[in-house]
Amino acid sequence: MSLQGRVALVTGASRGIGKEVALTLGRAGARVAVSYRTNKIGAEKVVAALRNRGAESWAVSTDVTDPNRVKALIDGVAGHFGRLDILVNNVGDFEWKTVHESKIEEWHSILLSNLYSVFYTSKYALPAMRQRRWGRIINLGAVGAERAFGQAKISAYSAAKAGVVAFTRSLALEEARFGITVNVVNPPVLDEKELSVEEAERLVDARFPVGRPPSAQDVAEAVKFFAMERSSFITGQVLNVSGGWML
Repeated sequence: MSLQGRVALVTGASRGIGKEVALTLGRAGARVAVSYRTNKIGAEKVVAALRNRGAESWAVSTDVTDPNRVKALIDGVAGHFGRLDILVNNVGDFEWKTVHESKIEEWHSILLSNLYSVFYTSKYALPAMRQRRWGRIINLGAVGAERAFGQAKISAYSAAKAGVVAFTRSLALEEARFGITVNVVNPPVLDEKELSVEEAERLVDARFPVGRPPSAQDVAEAVKFFAMERSSFITGQVLNVSGGWML
């Protein structure tokens, strides 16, 4: 129970990686705010699962692309639990489109959800963390983001995730003296639907030298490590949870 007494906010926690991060932090002893935009049923199921395991939890709806709603979210979590120690920025829209095919509003939407949202949540979470001189901000990137890796049909997403890495490193330098660490966990692009045996085998052969596809739990364990007290000397770092892909 290494996170006993800590309060964590996980954005986009009603499904997928965010759901697993919320459950993992709760199992480690944290009280967890489960943020969602539209999937209320999914968020309430996550909260119920956490409470069944003895973890205090609360579901809260927001839109992380709206700075006013983000401020209300952060204030609400701090008010509900009395503090905010751990922020996990998991939200990030994704779309396969070439630049030629992309609409201006689609480009803006990808940048808002993946990059601007990280600025909004971090900015409003910092005062509470600075006051306690302890905080953990963990941002979800994408494998290769630290190298500004390009891939066809995800130009906006790639640019946003490279921006997340640069933002993380800058923020880590600014907040280190306040006991706040800021790090990035880079997962590969996860297909959250169930794969057939044949699809999984092809995926393993094509990408993952470890011999299996990634799981949301793999990513969640990395997030938990950065959230712990014992990681206090690690900041501004990027951890690829990739099974050896893209080495």
